[in-house]
Amino acid sequence: METEGGITVRQALELPGLRGGLPEVLTCADRLDRTVRWVHAGEAPNIPALLKGGELLLTTGLGLGTRPAEQRAFIRRLADRGIAALVVELGPRFGRLPSAIVEAARTAGLPLVQLHREVPFVAVTEEIHTEIVNGHYALLRRAEEVHRRCTQAVLGGGGVPQVLGILADFAGNPVFLETPDGRLLFAAGPGTGPAGAGPLQVWEGLRGARAARAAPPAGAVLVEVPGGGPGTGSVRARLVLFAVSGSLLTVHRMAAERAAGILAVVLMQARQEEELAARGRGDFLTDLAEGRIAPGDAPAQAGVLGFRPGGDPLLPVVMRLAPESAPSGSWALLARAVAEELAGVGAPVLVGVRPVEGRVPLLLALRPGTTRTALADRVAAALRAGADRAGLERPGDRTPSAVVVGDAGGWEAAGAGLRHAAEAATAARGLGDRPWWDARRLDIDLLLWRLRDQPDLASFVERSVGPLLAHDRTARPALLPTLEAYLAHAGRKAEAARELHLNRQTLYNRLARIGELLGTDLDDPQSVLALSLALRARRHTG
Repeated sequence: METEGGITVRQALELPGLRGGLPEVLTCADRLDRTVRWVHAGEAPNIPALLKGGELLLTTGLGLGTRPAEQRAFIRRLADRGIAALVVELGPRFGRLPSAIVEAARTAGLPLVQLHREVPFVAVTEEIHTEIVNGHYALLRRAEEVHRRCTQAVLGGGGVPQVLGILADFAGNPVFLETPDGRLLFAAGPGTGPAGAGPLQVWEGLRGARAARAAPPAGAVLVEVPGGGPGTGSVRARLVLFAVSGSLLTVHRMAAERAAGILAVVLMQARQEEELAARGRGDFLTDLAEGRIAPGDAPAQAGVLGFRPGGDPLLPVVMRLAPESAPSGSWALLARAVAEELAGVGAPVLVGVRPVEGRVPLLLALRPGTTRTALADRVAAALRAGADRAGLERPGDRTPSAVVVGDAGGWEAAGAGLRHAAEAATAARGLGDRPWWDARRLDIDLLLWRLRDQPDLASFVERSVGPLLAHDRTARPALLPTLEAYLAHAGRKAEAARELHLNRQTLYNRLARIGELLGTDLDDPQSVLALSLALRARRHTG
């Protein structure tokens, strides 16, 4: 990106300090528009090693060496450091610069200037540094003016589109706000304000097909919009400026950095408002579930929240998140993401959040022609996709989240359906990973979960399967998976053998060993029932 706000070599030569030395440009007059980052004066032979690039070097030539080879090497080292220009004052050391120095500078592409009169280097340095500082101050003032205009726009009720429009007008180029993974949020073009066809076409052409981590096009500016938290997750969005109509300069980056701070506040406020709304919907659904809202009053209150299902049956759904995930994500983003994922369902939906309980309750209208199972599949997929987008569900969570679907019914049954689904979701969290659970099939697990702290239940588990668990801790093969498969298939040995990839005789031998360890008959229905209950209880007491 082009440097702006400094001073060029040409401008430095026109200042009184150097102009009084009668400067003569010997090489690379076409490169005098290089920017001077700083001025340095010195005579040491090792001075190239002390430079960082962009300097205007003032010298009388004492350090250039006496032999042509030394002089050429000195010039090459200066050029390698990327200095802006070399200015040599003629005098006791050189009456005129040797051809070796001139030719080396020309070959290296380094502007070389000789001064025919003595000048005070201190005064020259002070003069040029003043110009550099003044130039940077001018940039700051221009960037601060953009910041002021953006602040006024926000205080006047504007939001992200207005801020982007001001920045796009200032830069003369389209400006975009994207998520950290590269999805477009807002766009604005110069003179267009909020997004129109122009900036969106630019986005599609330059950015839309690129991976989020791909290098941006040449000349682009990327500025992160902070999210207020520690670590990589603190980045909430990213400002992207593309050099379409003209170059992007230092002042444009400075303005973008200041606009990013304003956008961070705007996005934080929007997220807070969105989360408050999502919590409000969660409070309504919880009050309905706990009987604090009468069924006759519920439709009107739901209508105020934007949920108008008409006369269609209501399907209660509850998602219970893994406790280790809940504190680190965005509940507002979850509610928005779920609503977006369900937009294609074509049915009214009311999504709430309950962060304290780690719960997401929903009510959906079950439209004619849509089955409960099909709608439950769509809702469960939307909930998991939304939790993933919001950072509230991650691979490796110790306890996977659970989605539980209740019975469809009217407003009279909606509260009880939500309460049953919420309780069953708590019990289902330790039962494994399924797309969704039917609340009607979790009643036994719910009962066992409610008894999980009772000593009698732990004793029952130990009496029933304790010897088998002790065997598996010290011997191989483990026999618990065999028992679980046998019970899951209701004692159908052929199906259990297929699931375990065992031949029948091996399965029979293992079942016989399990019967010996537990002192029970696996063909007895009462024994099978007791073992099934013990294994289910173990998931809640282990």
